Amino acid sequence: MNAKKIIGLMMIITLLSTSCSDFFDNDPKTALTEEEAYLNHTEALIGSLYNQWRDIRKDRGGLMFQLGSDESQQGAFQVSTDRDQAALDRYDGSLSPSNNALTQQWDSRWRLVSAAAKAVKNLEINTPEELKPLLGEACFIRAVLNFELTQYWGEIPLIDAKITPVHGLTRQPLALVYDLIIKDLERAEQYLPEKQTDKRKVSKGAAQALLGKVYLSALIESGIRDYAKAAEYFKKVIDNGNYRLVANYADLFDPNKPNTTESIYEYQFSIVYPDNNQIQWQTGSRALADVANGYCYFGGYDLILPTIYCYNNASEGGIWEDGDLRKSESIRYDFQYDDYKPTLPGGFGGDELDPHIKKYEDKRTDRVTSFWYSGKNVHYLRLADIYLCYAECLNETGKTSDAVNIVNANIRSRAWGGSLPDNKKWSTGMSQEDFRKNIMDERMRELCFEGWRRMDLIRTGKFVELVKTHNKWTKASGTIQQFHSRYPIPLTEIKQNEDISEEDQNPGYGNY
Repeated sequence: MNAKKIIGLMMIITLLSTSCSDFFDNDPKTALTEEEAYLNHTEALIGSLYNQWRDIRKDRGGLMFQLGSDESQQGAFQVSTDRDQAALDRYDGSLSPSNNALTQQWDSRWRLVSAAAKAVKNLEINTPEELKPLLGEACFIRAVLNFELTQYWGEIPLIDAKITPVHGLTRQPLALVYDLIIKDLERAEQYLPEKQTDKRKVSKGAAQALLGKVYLSALIESGIRDYAKAAEYFKKVIDNGNYRLVANYADLFDPNKPNTTESIYEYQFSIVYPDNNQIQWQTGSRALADVANGYCYFGGYDLILPTIYCYNNASEGGIWEDGDLRKSESIRYDFQYDDYKPTLPGGFGGDELDPHIKKYEDKRTDRVTSFWYSGKNVHYLRLADIYLCYAECLNETGKTSDAVNIVNANIRSRAWGGSLPDNKKWSTGMSQEDFRKNIMDERMRELCFEGWRRMDLIRTGKFVELVKTHNKWTKASGTIQQFHSRYPIPLTEIKQNEDISEEDQNPGYGNY
């Protein structure tokens, strides 16, 4: 291996281990400058960003933000054995700046934001035209992470070659945060191609879809939320011809049918280490964990389960209507494995045979390998979500009947096999307020466990009301308050970042 390649590999290692504090230490350390290293090793460097982004979504960590909602909650054994993790459902005193479960989520994202920002900085400098799509990819990844961070933590530092030298790494006003997110996504829209043959890579449609999400979901106090702009971007995705709904909802979760026509972007996994995702390990039932030497594809360890509201029928106070085909594809109710009828294992909490998440079961592992090797692709953006978001925007801009028609024709029709019974059609005379309630339930039916629920609850102002009503552990604790819609800034960040003091903590939290 020649010296130039060795230096290039060193630059990759530097990218992966970079921190906020040394991000702008840009003096060349060798004869090959950082900018030159990027130009010579761009594909590998951007590839490393995709790998890090994907790996945030796998295993236990990839499910943390789904806890503590009206849609999903921890299993009984899990909530009784890890105080920090339990706090994500209980909203008690352990949901504090020293909470390790949240600190891990914060840290993993900031490592990637820093790496993506370095990529953006270097690709902005005299970038050849053929590398502009890679700049768009780096901008997209930085935007994704900044969007998540600000939705869940509020004001955040910004790592950017123009902003950081002026403002440092203190928490920035929401308007400035969203301005950078939007600018990154606008560049991604400009530079990304319409289609990518490499499915690990994002396309123009993904940038447009996420721009719509940003304008739809921006925290209200930012002044950025704009339903009309959001609708424009969602309409671009719907009309561009590159995506269409699959006819059969089950196909979306068939591991043998990845990257369907409905997929705008999904994380690419396989059942081969290190590209497996371990999600079934976390979502399956402990009662099945040892069946067939651990090769039962719906065994697991009960990290995250549907709430009663999420798995019950409407007649029982839940969300599911008779005939909705999405129910059996989303949630497992029957745990019989061949001739084996599982019984509740002792000492684990008693909910191991309650309904579990089915969407991530990977039958390819059955009788072949441990369910730890589960590796279905994981949806990030898909067209059905965009239709629902677009309908929500139409309702908010006074076009409720149009919104109803979109949901009936595209989402609910498919849920009943392509022919929606008259008694299941939403009325075009529905009020704006009724639509708001109905669309939240419809989003849960269509998108449960796909990672958007917490954002939906915060966006609609229903976070406290619905979580304390439907989440078993939140209701039992009785301590959830409005300030919990933001997570606490980790204590490690306050101690290590000289630009963030204890006074900068989110309201409602002490610094302990």
